[in-house]
Amino acid sequence: MSATIKIRNLNQYYGKKQALKDVNLTIETGMFGLLGRNGAGKTTLMKVLATLLPKSEGEISICGKNVEHAQNVRKIVGYLPQEFSMYPNMTVYEAMDYLGVLSGLKKSQRKERIPKLLNRVNLQDDSKKKVKALSGGMKRRLGIAQAILHNPKVLIVDEPTAGLDPEERVRFRNLLCEIAENRIVILSTHIVGDIEATCENIAVLDEGEMIYQGTVGNLIQMAEGKVYSAEISKRELELLKKNYIVTSMLTLGNNVMVRFLAEEPPFASAKLCEAGVEDAYMYLMQAEGGEGVCSDSY
Repeated sequence: MSATIKIRNLNQYYGKKQALKDVNLTIETGMFGLLGRNGAGKTTLMKVLATLLPKSEGEISICGKNVEHAQNVRKIVGYLPQEFSMYPNMTVYEAMDYLGVLSGLKKSQRKERIPKLLNRVNLQDDSKKKVKALSGGMKRRLGIAQAILHNPKVLIVDEPTAGLDPEERVRFRNLLCEIAENRIVILSTHIVGDIEATCENIAVLDEGEMIYQGTVGNLIQMAEGKVYSAEISKRELELLKKNYIVTSMLTLGNNVMVRFLAEEPPFASAKLCEAGVEDAYMYLMQAEGGEGVCSDSY
């Protein structure tokens, strides 16, 4: 069975509104990043791949299985939605056992797999704790554990680190990379830092259209020679923001250190910088007519 997802000419409609427009994409084993601002169509695409939403038009195969055969696809796909919730009064172990029953796992399989997975997501000491007592990060880790309980070939995670503190975010990123060693993991997010830290291959959605697909390295190359930094006064900042896309800024007393995009050298004190993923993403969005993106650098 081929560990590949193939999407061809996918169009998705909500009534008269078109949420996805002629999407074509191939995803292989490993971490794959799907990047785009809120409302770009990422969650719609994830739901179609997870068979939670029937496709309107196009062809999709997941590891050789047609997405229209939902029952067959669900056996090989794990899904962690943006809003993951479980019965709050269940313990962590009870929640995992219940979801294992729903997945069709035998009692012996559940008894073997659940302790191993709780250990893998660092919840082994919290198995008797109620779900309602878990922190946000712990709930996300429980979400990952339940999503891979049936040992899927594909794991889909939608905005998994939103709202997590920096330490929990790093822990979660590392966990996803470990899981991706022998399966496809699709990370859908609007946080550029998550993609930069975990993915080599990415795609960017904007208003339902695939505006980029390729490697992170090739995306960065698009912005090389167009990223500058300068220390300016706070008074000058407003004028600069009117003329350039600012990718980051740091207050230094009465001045501000800014990083921004410019097609040509803007002024004498501006220094050319090496482009990063965030710079390249914002350059791409600007080229496509975007007016700003969410970032975890501000």
